[in-house]
Amino acid sequence: MRDINQFTITEAVKQSFKTEEGSRLKFLLETFIDHLHDYTREVNLTHEEWMGILMFLYDCGKISTPERHEFILLSDVLGFSALVDMINTRGGQTEGSNLGPFYLDDAPRFALGGDLGGGRDGAVLLVQGQVRDSLGNPIAGAVIDTWQTDSAGTYPIQEQASGQDKYDLRGIFTTGEDGKYWYTTVLPKPYTVPYDGPVGRLLRAGNRHAWRASHLHYIVRAPGYRPITTELFFDNTDYLDNDAVFGVRRSLITKLEPVKKTDSLPPTDKVPNARCSFDFVLAPEG
Repeated sequence: MRDINQFTITEAVKQSFKTEEGSRLKFLLETFIDHLHDYTREVNLTHEEWMGILMFLYDCGKISTPERHEFILLSDVLGFSALVDMINTRGGQTEGSNLGPFYLDDAPRFALGGDLGGGRDGAVLLVQGQVRDSLGNPIAGAVIDTWQTDSAGTYPIQEQASGQDKYDLRGIFTTGEDGKYWYTTVLPKPYTVPYDGPVGRLLRAGNRHAWRASHLHYIVRAPGYRPITTELFFDNTDYLDNDAVFGVRRSLITKLEPVKKTDSLPPTDKVPNARCSFDFVLAPEG
């Protein structure tokens, strides 16, 4: 039997995997094993702590559903999601920000100028802008997939038990030949990330708040371009400097302005009270 000790076991584990030499999988797996074993030795992990970690991960899996991804939430509050977004943002394109745990990939489609608010209370917000490439050219046919909370800071998907439609406050828009988009919705408010599960326990143990700055979520795609997953924030609002999931970027903050009677506005299904503008920039594939 091979003589394995706490210093030789790392190499033994790596050698037990017969991954293709030089492959990305081999690199990712072996580097993960190296860091995991180094961490375990560095902190001199006890059996109780080891089991606590495993039970925490078990609890994350147990509470997760197709509509609530606790592991994504864990990634968010640890800054893991934000770091992945940052290192994968390509030069010239709009910075990435958190996907979050409540994305659905089959939101309803709306015509430009449509309203996502559905008669909800709160200020009616006109969101408008353009999708461009990194050279400034408009991108026709870009798909803008957006979702958000209501004016109370709640995603409808969280309130299905009380009769909310999980597809409310979600929509997909397609830009015209000029690359422009516009629609109305309700102005979202800050909210706390889900606090009733294992990630909430972790935040409380670390004396951390769970508040997110108010924002709109987006995934923007176009053929021949790298898609972006990002968020849009509003200036002079709470938690911009200490967002619970580290999602705020200076470049993703837009200005909220009241709508004036003299403003020239695109045609919309609902008359807005406030407006903001943001242009998305996509980088070519490759």
